[in-house]
Amino acid sequence: MEDSYGQFCTVARGAEALCERWTPLVVRELLCGSKRFNDLHRGVPRMSTSLLAQRLRHLEDIGVVHRTAAGKVWKYSLTEAGEDLRPIIMALGHWGARWIGSRLRDDELDAGLLMWDVRRFARIEEFPPRPVVIHFRFRDARPGEQEWWLVVEHGVADLCRDDPGRDLTLVVDSSVRALTEVWTGDRTPREVLQSRELGVDGVAQDAESLWRWLGTSTFAGTRSAAL
Repeated sequence: MEDSYGQFCTVARGAEALCERWTPLVVRELLCGSKRFNDLHRGVPRMSTSLLAQRLRHLEDIGVVHRTAAGKVWKYSLTEAGEDLRPIIMALGHWGARWIGSRLRDDELDAGLLMWDVRRFARIEEFPPRPVVIHFRFRDARPGEQEWWLVVEHGVADLCRDDPGRDLTLVVDSSVRALTEVWTGDRTPREVLQSRELGVDGVAQDAESLWRWLGTSTFAGTRSAAL
């Protein structure tokens, strides 16, 4: 096979199974709890849907993913073999945070992926019992990705691309880079606020609580320690 290393070494065989382009990121999305195709695609927005379907079939074939019918759609979940990849994927993320860093090129900035990450890792337990609606406005995002609304209510966080028509708690006006660098641990909220690359409009107490509500990326602590 042209895509085979031709070695019995289990490192080689494991790499053949899991190191195709995008495959580790699909596994990452499954480990983060995404189960439906559209949710998986939101975590890898620059991956074509046809390639995502191909990678999911591959992962199913090698016993990493289990697919079940959920009404008219498929639901994907990790098998025991897939769950066994968690420490490997996490270690890769921490290694990247420590040694590669997060000083991103402009073409690596992605408002959609950033907001999806914020939504799924928002610290729901830190939010007040009242509904909270945060309007994110990105000054330099790609067309169609400039405005987002994070709605947290009844212990659930929803991410909206269209105005939900709710009273706003806060408005966050930012460059994509500024919020990304706070999220990844490269910079502190104070730094981006003082530089005016990011602004927060709303009641002062809510504005101060924003960063406690949102938290940071899973790997931000590793990145901050490396700086």
